[in-house]
Amino acid sequence: MKKIVMLLAMLIVFSASLPAQAAPKWEQVGQHIEQAMAEALDIYDSGDSEGAKNAVNDIYYGIYEKDGLETAIRNTVSAKNANLTEYQFSKLKKLMLQGADGAQVKDAADTLVKMVNADVQSLKGAHSSQGGWASFWPAFLILLREGIEAILVLAAIIAYLCKSGNEKYLSYVYNYSIAAIIASFITAYIFNSLTNEFGAGANQEIVEGITVLIAVVVLLSVSFWMGNKANAKVWEAYIKNMVKTSMSTGRAKTLGIAAFLAVYREGAEVVLFYQALFNSAAGDVEMIWLGFAAACVALIIIFTLIRLGALRIPLRPFFVGTSIFMYLLAVSFAGSGIKELQEGGIVSITPIEGIPMPNIDILGIYPTYETIAIQVVLLIAAVIGIVYYRKRGSVQPV
Repeated sequence: MKKIVMLLAMLIVFSASLPAQAAPKWEQVGQHIEQAMAEALDIYDSGDSEGAKNAVNDIYYGIYEKDGLETAIRNTVSAKNANLTEYQFSKLKKLMLQGADGAQVKDAADTLVKMVNADVQSLKGAHSSQGGWASFWPAFLILLREGIEAILVLAAIIAYLCKSGNEKYLSYVYNYSIAAIIASFITAYIFNSLTNEFGAGANQEIVEGITVLIAVVVLLSVSFWMGNKANAKVWEAYIKNMVKTSMSTGRAKTLGIAAFLAVYREGAEVVLFYQALFNSAAGDVEMIWLGFAAACVALIIIFTLIRLGALRIPLRPFFVGTSIFMYLLAVSFAGSGIKELQEGGIVSITPIEGIPMPNIDILGIYPTYETIAIQVVLLIAAVIGIVYYRKRGSVQPV
């Protein structure tokens, strides 16, 4: 517990070093987008489709994201609205590259501007009706949401080590987690510096997407491994073998890396999201810190409850449940990773139309064929794996 408190304290110290200058009001950001969009259309009408597409990219990365409008919409208005706006940006760029008729491109651009302005009005209403709480809740929910994802992974790993009598290896989890927090802030600083210097906003999404997909691979491997240890005989054999072979050169490091990636991904996102919040805070900086402090307290309580609950359940349900959870978390991460690559322009965006699809950020569910496809593949693989292991178990008991 002391280590977790120390991690949160480090987060406070690092966050305090972030700049907290006020950004333009949302109406000004919306006007900036509208003006820049008119210039992008002029470039397209001149026959430079590539230049127009790059101008739209500058609007998305340099204004919509950098000025914090996307984050504000996602956390105050609706995550669905933010995602639909992203898809409209992608649609507009695709039309430009295809050399579509000027009227068609202008219609798509006008639709995009209307969507942004509608969300700006929603944000204006939220701030006028809620005052400083409009800054408190995004700050609270951002850290709570990202922190829960990391804590669930850490709690499962910590509980596993305690359950198996290997508390001495907890230092791997804690040390890797501390390293992840430091790496998160270093990465955020580098991203911020590169963005300010070169305006390469897409690189941020690409790196984040790759990091998340690496986490998916690690989570899947840990899930399979823990699932295999659910059988009592297999677990007993493993314990005996562990006496001879130190975990410090094998599985402990694997679990440490899983902890690192889980915290690193969430930590980098928290820092970047808070940077956007501070940039758009105006006079509500104190409420952001209040939301941050409240989320830290909530995360400590959640971590304590999850850890105590996990340590009290029987061996087999614990390993089976943890294995399933890590697999489902990998499925969630997979959707989020593909979405990051979509925002970076590496993966195409094909919205699912005509079929009601939920938009759930925390589960990594987004209404596009690309994000859903990888999740469906992983779920099918899980079903095949379960059938295989059951058949193998019925033929030859372990």
